[in-house]
Amino acid sequence: MQQKIVPNLWFNGNAEEAVVYYTSVIPDSRVISTAYYPKTTEEGLADFQLELAGKPLTIEFELNGQRFTAINAGPEFTFSEAVSFAIYCEDQEEIDYYWSKLSSVPEAEQCGWCKDKYGLSWQIVPKNMEELMNKPDAFTKMMQMHKIIISDF
Repeated sequence: MQQKIVPNLWFNGNAEEAVVYYTSVIPDSRVISTAYYPKTTEEGLADFQLELAGKPLTIEFELNGQRFTAINAGPEFTFSEAVSFAIYCEDQEEIDYYWSKLSSVPEAEQCGWCKDKYGLSWQIVPKNMEELMNKPDAFTKMMQMHKIIISDF
């Protein structure tokens, strides 16, 4: 069954590269379909549309069963920390794995949040985060972390 709500992610001409990367990092992921820009030189199209002629326009993909659409477009819109995707991890090893793959902007890191090389924000957190936050001084400890270290709670 198709999801009722599917996040659409706008990329600056590198959607295909991003999708290949995300599907290689996150297990049980796949590309579902790709639609392409027409091979055209029509007048009235934006320069980026002419540059992308014949290249992917949208890519439908799944990350661990969660469906997304990648839109391959221009520089008009970028990601911000106002939207992030949480990955709930079983243990520190899994946190370390995702952190090593998705964290590429150290100045954007705090409290388990990181930003990848495409500018998309992720929250890499233990699945028992709510339980950890009930420990004494948990909030203070978390605010001092970049990557979440479970044993530091």
